[in-house]
Amino acid sequence: MNFIAEIDVMPRPELLDPQGKAVTLGLANLGMAQVADVRIGRHITIQLEAPTEKEAHDLVEKACKSLLANAIMENYTFHVKSLS
Repeated sequence: MNFIAEIDVMPRPELLDPQGKAVTLGLANLGMAQVADVRIGRHITIQLEAPTEKEAHDLVEKACKSLLANAIMENYTFHVKSLS
């Protein structure tokens, strides 16, 4: 079966996000001072083949833990859905 996984990787809330701070300041300079905070992360889409949705889920979990997210500095969430 074919699956697609949508993965979001974000910096942990307790860590400083320099890119987010730069964007927050940039928006304030553009007259959007109402924006209190910006956090910047990554969105990753993976298309994969697996016999079952559980196996696809397990494969994406392994990819996140071993390569796509730094567990010390980032959190991740994902959703797997069937393309068939």
